[in-house]
Amino acid sequence: GLFSQSIMKYFSQVDIKPRISKSSNPKIGVIALSTDFTIEQDFRRICHNQSVDIYVNRIPFENPLNKENYLKMAEHLADIASNILPGEHIDSIAYGCTSGTVAIGDKRIVDEINKSKKGSYVSTPIKAALKAFANLKLNKIAVLTPYPEQVNKTIFDHLIKNNIEIISFSSFNLEYDNDIANVDPKCLIETIDNIDHKNAEAVFISCTALRAVEVLDQIENRISKCVISSNQAIIWDCLRSVDINDTINGYGKLFSD
Repeated sequence: GLFSQSIMKYFSQVDIKPRISKSSNPKIGVIALSTDFTIEQDFRRICHNQSVDIYVNRIPFENPLNKENYLKMAEHLADIASNILPGEHIDSIAYGCTSGTVAIGDKRIVDEINKSKKGSYVSTPIKAALKAFANLKLNKIAVLTPYPEQVNKTIFDHLIKNNIEIISFSSFNLEYDNDIANVDPKCLIETIDNIDHKNAEAVFISCTALRAVEVLDQIENRISKCVISSNQAIIWDCLRSVDINDTINGYGKLFSD
């Protein structure tokens, strides 16, 4: 045939010199729980048009949700962080567990992650939520969580200690991340219609596993109040920490400030 001459019978390769061009985007690392279904999807949802590169690693976590299992995560943090692009500087690292942060303590989380990623800004959901409240000048909060009662007490105490006034505290009483991730977002809308937020300035939906980000705008429009969720707050804090200050529509008032 016509092309038989161009078929190689023996291996020989043509060497080509590539042009190298590194991404200048800031890098955000996400430490997701091994059991989490939600936080990666929320990062993609909110950040997909932003000039930022996101890298996820997962930290071993065993259900049920209790203090003992949260504390086990602390010893993995440095190692999990170091394996987000080993040897590369990561600008900002999000640790994706609200109740785990309260159990381990914010300072220890930052210290452990900075052991292997020096100079990275570290965000946690509860620190980010407190920042969001301060940013929007919100102090009277109605809280909704999916956690069991023992965990809820720790969240309550932490918010009170940080001078947040709690108007009401409601919970689904779930102990497993897969159950929490399967709570229908429409159920969150209905639930918040019915919890007591009359004297609250905002609603805080605590937990990185709950699918709240998808319905934040709908809830805010219905109740005419700010809604802050764990994932929304931590994504906002990470983006602001790398100087991405754009308004992002569709994910609550926090992103339009």
